[in-house]
Amino acid sequence: MRQRTLIRAAIGMTAMLAAVPALAQTADGEKRFDGPYVGGSFGLSMQGNDVGESVVFDRDLDGNYGDIVSTAGGTNAFSPGFCNGGARGATPAGGCFNDKDEIEYSARAGWDAQMGNFVVGVVGEFGKSQAKDYVTGYSTTPAFYQFGRSFDWNASIRGRAGYAAGGKTLFYAAGGPAYARINNSFTTSNGANAFTSEEAKHNSWGYTVGGGIEQSVTRNISLGLEYMYNNYQDDDYVVRAGPGTAPATNPFLLGSASGTDMRRSDDNFRFHSVRATAAFRF
Repeated sequence: MRQRTLIRAAIGMTAMLAAVPALAQTADGEKRFDGPYVGGSFGLSMQGNDVGESVVFDRDLDGNYGDIVSTAGGTNAFSPGFCNGGARGATPAGGCFNDKDEIEYSARAGWDAQMGNFVVGVVGEFGKSQAKDYVTGYSTTPAFYQFGRSFDWNASIRGRAGYAAGGKTLFYAAGGPAYARINNSFTTSNGANAFTSEEAKHNSWGYTVGGGIEQSVTRNISLGLEYMYNNYQDDDYVVRAGPGTAPATNPFLLGSASGTDMRRSDDNFRFHSVRATAAFRF
């Protein structure tokens, strides 16, 4: 519902901004999208439905994931399954809560060169998306094993190119590399095994691509609406289920007495951004 509301609002804002074009033409030779600028953005980060995401296991600690964690009787200890969200209880019957779509905000600085109606430039951005992404596995114990991730901050530098209709309304495409500080977390209701991890926080590379519309309001001020698709590589977080107080027949210990490593099956942290922008040109 929240995504539909935002999309409708974005369509409405785009229509309003696009209606101004034919708006008065700029004076001959005037360049409204030329030179350096600073500004910011505010909007919403929306995640897709990560259907089929699960937790994968390295039972013999050989660095290869995809092992089945079996009980002493040979049955799959994770036969209750997985959900692409957060746990509400120790069993799937309790249900899962969805990934969290949240606000995002950033500061930006850029530079454009306008040649007639054509504009090319580069923009750097630093801010934070408050989106949170979860996946949960359920064991026959019963117990849940929940992985979560969020951002401490995220940044990007993008090239952009577009066309200034009427000299005042810029339609553009943009894309480039992105970099972020990702914060991983792990929660479980299993009190028998000991769980350890490294690199809960790490820096991650990715990319962002999209486009938008920017309306010059005055010679120095412009407002806009922008959509960006964001994808960050996140494959460094591993949790080990060790002995703790569990007996040697514990499923996590049958492949190796040291325990079993586990991580998310999806290495990517993806989300869609729809944001309002503002810029001041010097």
